Amino acid sequence: RHNPIWPELEAVLKSHGAHNYAIYLDKARNLLFATVEIESEERWNAVASTDVCQRWWKYMTDVMPANPDNSPVSSELQEVFYLP
Repeated sequence: RHNPIWPELEAVLKSHGAHNYAIYLDKARNLLFATVEIESEERWNAVASTDVCQRWWKYMTDVMPANPDNSPVSSELQEVFYLP
């Protein structure tokens, strides 16, 4: 259901400084893993308050775990290697 995303959501992500956004599925564990490059933490965090993001989250609640505000359940990952 993520591919393709709504054009208006893509526009919001890009206008908020998101680049090279990829989402991967681990089918064996039914887990999603996402990577995204952002220009600013503040701009990235502002995506969540947009109408289109709120609608997308609600649209996705039947296929992925969600928090009470419909945001996707997520966890921070510890970087263990980086090669610039």
